[in-house]
Amino acid sequence: MGVLRFDIITEADARQIEHGATVELTAGGHVTPLAADTLRARRVTVVPAGSVDPALPADLAPAADVRRVAIGSDHTGIALRKAIVAHLRGRGLAVEDRGTDSTAAVDYPDVAASVATTVARGEADAGIVIDGAGIGSAIAANKIRGIRAAMCIDETIARYSREHNGANVMTLGSTLLPDAETALRIVDVWLGTAMKEPRYIRRLLKIRRLEDKF
Repeated sequence: MGVLRFDIITEADARQIEHGATVELTAGGHVTPLAADTLRARRVTVVPAGSVDPALPADLAPAADVRRVAIGSDHTGIALRKAIVAHLRGRGLAVEDRGTDSTAAVDYPDVAASVATTVARGEADAGIVIDGAGIGSAIAANKIRGIRAAMCIDETIARYSREHNGANVMTLGSTLLPDAETALRIVDVWLGTAMKEPRYIRRLLKIRRLEDKF
């Protein structure tokens, strides 16, 4: 079945749309206020008519409405991780905190693999991994099939990594960010940016094919 297309989406319509689905809205169409609330709750993405390529697998783009986040850090990122966990839970998100809580040295590949695997299995909509620089965790997370991890040092890169590259895991460097407030802004931008352009999503299919090939 193709993507559903609407001239108007009412609350009754919204309740019939499958959770996590993408639907199209025709030019001049609109969504009623009650329907908008229901669509958000059901994690439904609404895009302009004609913008969905039915040939693309539905699971390529990262979740547009992130509700569940997996997060982990090595020993250098404990304080920053705890600040992010508190912030996200304060926003009403479900957060799976994968640790560590020990100041003893922890190997970042283990933490990155734990978070990335949770995302790859669909047990979280997005993942965040913190180490000293964020570089090693990105490399490690990207070894997990289906993961596109990006190291984000500012809000612009956070937005681009989602909108253009479909990143489903973000890594942060605890020693590179000036303060927790900066990190929280980066996190909010990253989680709040959706990937909707078909031309960008088509490129993810080529990434998947590279995984299949190698």
